[in-house]
Amino acid sequence: MIASLPRNSGKVVAPGRFVAADVRQFHRFCFSLTILMLALALAPFSAAQESHLIGDPLLVDQHSRVVVLEYEAWFGPNAVTFQGAAAQPELQSPDMQAVGGGYDSADPAVIKQHVEWMDHLGIDAALIEVTNNVSCIFNSEEFANKYLQNCTDLFRSENQSIRNNTGNLYPAWSRLRTRLKLIPMVGGVDNDVLFQDTDGKTAFEKEVDYFGSLMRQHPERNVLYHGKPLMLIYLGAPQDPNVADNPLWFQLRQFLKEHPELTEKYTFKMMAGFLDSQPLLWANQGTPHAPVEISPQFVFWSWVDRLNTLCKAASCPFPTFNKVDDRVENFTASIATPGQNGWGCPHPNMLPYCPDDALRFGKNDSYVTLDSFMTYARQLDPIFLFIHQFNEYVPSDEGFDANTTDDIEPTNLWGRTALEAVKDQVREYRDQHDHDRD
Repeated sequence: MIASLPRNSGKVVAPGRFVAADVRQFHRFCFSLTILMLALALAPFSAAQESHLIGDPLLVDQHSRVVVLEYEAWFGPNAVTFQGAAAQPELQSPDMQAVGGGYDSADPAVIKQHVEWMDHLGIDAALIEVTNNVSCIFNSEEFANKYLQNCTDLFRSENQSIRNNTGNLYPAWSRLRTRLKLIPMVGGVDNDVLFQDTDGKTAFEKEVDYFGSLMRQHPERNVLYHGKPLMLIYLGAPQDPNVADNPLWFQLRQFLKEHPELTEKYTFKMMAGFLDSQPLLWANQGTPHAPVEISPQFVFWSWVDRLNTLCKAASCPFPTFNKVDDRVENFTASIATPGQNGWGCPHPNMLPYCPDDALRFGKNDSYVTLDSFMTYARQLDPIFLFIHQFNEYVPSDEGFDANTTDDIEPTNLWGRTALEAVKDQVREYRDQHDHDRD
């Protein structure tokens, strides 16, 4: 509403003169008009800025630096529970109390808090995944009876809950109007994902279609790379490098070449685990003394790699990266990583720790492993920096105590210290490269 002009209080004054009260009113009017004009001038800018942050996808190119958090939305009454995990999350949902506590990944309050924590971390996007039992989730009962002995009705229902919880993030995050984006990762672990179902389609195609539909409905959540929405394919570990053996990663790559209707819509990248332990995939053989480049023949992105900051042996593990032109394309940092034989030696999940474990805490509870990973991240300057990971919780991958768990989410074992450690490292990572550009 436009402010009214100052009124004379009824006093008779000489022409061209104002009383003190009139002068004050006139100054207030000028101030109000200035504020109004400034607000009107800034309104289109603010709306455009909000649209850029919330309503547009994230465009990534060779000059970008994107920080992605690995995130699981697996938990719920009919999906994964927290029983047996080393840590218990701070967040709780009423419908999980009957199965020992924890939260439901579909709980709106939990989703909202997760988004707030991720925003606090300073990340750009979350990597979400449905990579296990894909054929059981998406294919027919006839297919399951023929190929999938363990795909019972209960098992199918539990895995479909994981799919639904993960897919629900698209509308849920859009309702929250967050600036954060989502990158889906589909399953390329099981050979049966490329078997045709009774409808002539593979489970791999069906999962791509599932996430593709959500990406079209919520384009503001997408990360665009090479001009198309980015979608990852998880391969697990290890990988057979010999194409003559027709390994699954090669079958998937050939499948995509034969299905241009998919590659015209999406940019696909393959992600695998523990590439540090697979020297046949490296660009250069020999004993590494620094992060290792993956051969351009494979171009696998890292889901997680080992890095032991205390290792003194000649064969200490180092994380991997791959390059595109003159930039490192992908590098993944972690809070803790297991040794070659798992966490516990001589037996899994038993103390003492294995000598090549990279534990969460160093002296004075410092996040020594994360610090070491992020030192390399600042040196390598990747287009995509992944942080492994927010909330997997699942043993035995996640070990048996706080030192052998790489989760970031606040829990009863470490409180909110991991949040602050990651936030500080992400800020330092960004500050360094902002300074370099200046």
